[in-house]
Amino acid sequence: MSPRDTTQMTTAGLNLIQQALTIYDADLNLAVCNRRFQEMFDLPDRLVTPGAHFEDTIRFLAERGDYGEVTDLDRFVADRVDIARAFKPHYMERTRANGRTISVEGSPLPQGGWVTVYTDITRAKQQEALLAARSEELSDRLVTYSDDLAAANRQLESTITALEEAQRQASEAEARMRLTTEMVPAHIAHLGPDRRYTYSNRRLSLIMPGSTADPVGLAPADALGDETFANIAPHLDRAYAGEPSVFEFTHAASSRRIRVALTPDPATGGVYILSMDITEEAQTRAALGQHRRREMAAQLTSGLAHDFSNLLTIILGMQSRLQSMSLPEEATDLIAATLGAARRGGTLLDRIADMTGPREHTPVPTDLPAFLHDLEPLARSVLPDKITLNIAAGNAPRTCLLDPGMLQDSLINLLLNARDAIGDANAAPGRITLTVTTVQDTWLDVAVSDTGPGFSDHVRSHAFDPFFTTKGGEGSGLGLTMVYNMTKLAGGRVMIDNTDTGGQVTLRLPLREVSAADAPGFVLLVEDSADLRESIRAMLRADGHQVIEATSATEAQALLQGLPEITAILSDITLEGEATGLDLIDALPTRHPPAVLMTSLPPSDPLHAAALARAPVLRKPFQPGALRAALSGGATP
Repeated sequence: MSPRDTTQMTTAGLNLIQQALTIYDADLNLAVCNRRFQEMFDLPDRLVTPGAHFEDTIRFLAERGDYGEVTDLDRFVADRVDIARAFKPHYMERTRANGRTISVEGSPLPQGGWVTVYTDITRAKQQEALLAARSEELSDRLVTYSDDLAAANRQLESTITALEEAQRQASEAEARMRLTTEMVPAHIAHLGPDRRYTYSNRRLSLIMPGSTADPVGLAPADALGDETFANIAPHLDRAYAGEPSVFEFTHAASSRRIRVALTPDPATGGVYILSMDITEEAQTRAALGQHRRREMAAQLTSGLAHDFSNLLTIILGMQSRLQSMSLPEEATDLIAATLGAARRGGTLLDRIADMTGPREHTPVPTDLPAFLHDLEPLARSVLPDKITLNIAAGNAPRTCLLDPGMLQDSLINLLLNARDAIGDANAAPGRITLTVTTVQDTWLDVAVSDTGPGFSDHVRSHAFDPFFTTKGGEGSGLGLTMVYNMTKLAGGRVMIDNTDTGGQVTLRLPLREVSAADAPGFVLLVEDSADLRESIRAMLRADGHQVIEATSATEAQALLQGLPEITAILSDITLEGEATGLDLIDALPTRHPPAVLMTSLPPSDPLHAAALARAPVLRKPFQPGALRAALSGGATP
């Protein structure tokens, strides 16, 4: 049904009503009226046309005498307009100049303006007068009360209508507010003056796993658990005292970093609560802070290291000259000891450079089982035969984002420390265990434990201090410091504990799982334009892919036969020679790497349509994100 038909039907329906009806907007312009309104007040067409102003209608009726004698017409009209602009519910009765009595009932609209219903109550008034005349035995006071009650009832009905509309609007506003709070990725709640939840959205158990999903009516300790509530209680006491606060704590059950904002509610004596999971933000902040500390350390030590290096060079040169001279045996031993100490100083400088230099954290998709497999022979090469090494991947994902170089350096340092701890304890066989597990799908824990004597309280409190060592002159005191710095640079943390069998150091790293489709591979790029080949090659290599190139379908087929490790094919449709990219796809065996076709042809071109029937099509020009998405979603046709 068209809008015009709907309007006509609405108008026809209003005209069937025996009462007169008008709707004026917020600017006092007529929006809608029925035919009964014009007939009841005998109005000209211009005053019943949408857009007619209320002031003009009042002036017309006053000039005609409907309001009796009016001494100041402009003042009378202005007063009526001011009353109308107040938009208050009202009920009144008045007798027109023609003797008819009209009741007027008006109700404001939420958007401004009002709707008014006019009823001819002349017959009802006549009946009321007749009844009063025939009931002389009734006292005048009873008749008056009856009239007042009838008028009050009519005004009450008008007020009830306005209240119902206000209640409807309030219910809609509350529903919108609840929907908004459920969409916010945070826990929003309110505690009453009795310190029990009066409201909570359904995010509490998502932000802090293990908490009650619906805490309304519960105390915070019961909903969160005693351990979690202990982090909040002091701040909550201050909030009830009128002091707002924002603080952070680590949720023990999930190892997530939580930020909580407490705002006093002076109206009820309660407290509003906003809790957010900021684990990734905290990881990034920690990595940034560590990077800045490294920069400051590098600036402070660079000059010292340079001068120290020059001094060591002079010492080594002079000692070498002395070593070439004919000197007593005691002097030769002293020279050898001095050379050893100088070389150790050089090694120490290298370690300081590693610790304070501008090394960047570069995470790449890393195959964990392959990483651990490659680490094992390196570790065994530095361990004596009496020490066994056990490596277990646990529940860790196969592929995740890591900096394998940094992680390998850290683990080698920890394995060497574990070796030394076992050797220092006794000459009996020892065991080192390396395990990789996940924590709440948020962290990747890489733990190295040994059967040594464990860590004393003194060692645990100073283990990460630069130059702190328990190995005497054999240790530099920088190994665990480097591990700590590299782990913090990745946004993680290092934990030192004692187990039933010895010591354990755990690297807790942010868990960033990578699907197999996102992992870098070996891509065959088939493109006959050298400039385009160079640009697309750069995009692929930026995502970590290895790239081999061909300029024709024939060349590409030869490469596919000789390089079975190719994991994806990216080919233009039009190529050098007679064969096209479509021919290349058609010639592939039943099982072949996922393929994506590229073209600048419009979708209406027959070649474009034919390509879509064979493989995903990437329109040129494209950005790296589009290329990445195409390779991730490309499936074997």
